[in-house]
Amino acid sequence: MSKIKTFWKNNRQLFIFIILMSVFRSAVADWYTVPTGSMQPTIKEGDRIVVDKMAYDLRVPFTQISLLETGEPQRGEIIVFESKAAKNRLIKRVIGLPGDKISLSNEVLSINGIPLNYTVLDNNSQELIAEEELTGLRHKIRIEKRASDNLSHFATITVPENHYMVMGDNRRNSVDSRVYGFVPRAELKGKATKIAFSLNYDNYYIPREDRFFSDLY
Repeated sequence: MSKIKTFWKNNRQLFIFIILMSVFRSAVADWYTVPTGSMQPTIKEGDRIVVDKMAYDLRVPFTQISLLETGEPQRGEIIVFESKAAKNRLIKRVIGLPGDKISLSNEVLSINGIPLNYTVLDNNSQELIAEEELTGLRHKIRIEKRASDNLSHFATITVPENHYMVMGDNRRNSVDSRVYGFVPRAELKGKATKIAFSLNYDNYYIPREDRFFSDLY
């Protein structure tokens, strides 16, 4: 019994969260299970991501008002969307807003003619980890050196109205706007805010203790 009590004491917040999410996820929030490593190192495979479904749209039932806009995605935010082009629900980071002119040269992004700031955190034979500053938000990106660099460059493109450009933080291992194009606003499902919990697929699905309720920003 002592082990059970200890386990409950250490994880009761998680269980309470799961119960609440099971009740309220369809109305105000949801969670998204991350199946791939396209957002590494920010998001790992096995992470369960909390999604704020009211960050951009708030649906009001039982009234003549069907939709109230509560905000627009900003550069650097992580969004979940139902992609018709990719035929899948995806999670990526917003890089470009409507009207932005975006280019990529040797992994360095430029927005409206201004290159982003980068700080190299780790550089070894297999990968480069850098911190990218995107409109005041700093986040890590990963460049896998052994992966193809076909997506490491593109000429200047303009984001059309009511669309967004998104990319994964694992830049050479992410199928994103560089492949399936811009994301229509109508496909957005919400803003990713936190990691609820994370299961380590490589270690018998044991939860990663350091990722419980971690903030994504």
